[in-house]
Amino acid sequence: MHSKNIITSGKPVSEASKALIMLHGRNSTADDIISLSHYLIIEDFTVMAPQAINRSWYPYSFLSPPEQNEPWLTSALDLLSIIVKELNEQKISSDNIFFLGFSQGACLTLEFAARNAVKYGGISAFTGGLIGDKIYRENYKGDFEQTPVFVGTSDPDPHVPLERVQATAGILKQMNANLSLKIYQNLGHKISQDEINEINSFIFSKL
Repeated sequence: MHSKNIITSGKPVSEASKALIMLHGRNSTADDIISLSHYLIIEDFTVMAPQAINRSWYPYSFLSPPEQNEPWLTSALDLLSIIVKELNEQKISSDNIFFLGFSQGACLTLEFAARNAVKYGGISAFTGGLIGDKIYRENYKGDFEQTPVFVGTSDPDPHVPLERVQATAGILKQMNANLSLKIYQNLGHKISQDEINEINSFIFSKL
């Protein structure tokens, strides 16, 4: 089960007006993903990167039946709920909370946001989709109220099928997200400079 092991940077939460929660991929670390924050336009932010136990948010593919990834998946979703609740208690409202994830972290980011759709500051998902052997539409409730959501992916990608990314984008649009989907030909399983430029322009430069 995941513990509240969180690396931070930027402003202390007591002094920040906005928060960015960054979620690393499988076999990676909070240190790795938080290093990306240096390339983002995020003044006045507190930045938080939780560390998954054993460097993995859940043990099997995100395309496995959800029960196979329990109890780790629910533990990871619960950890995000706790982080958001504590930020709200620190007077950072949900519309000033931003999410960013890569790969497994992108899947977790999208799954949490779709299960708890409200007006967030912005969501950036690099190579990810909603979790499950199929899309469980009944799990996704709420209204994003035009939250800007950027989803970037490679075609092809060795771990994340394009059709799942496209289906995810469709659901987020139905839930009233202001969605930008960008598909890169033969990018590979990585974050590109163009994706960083996209989120700086689409999400962070408008603050």
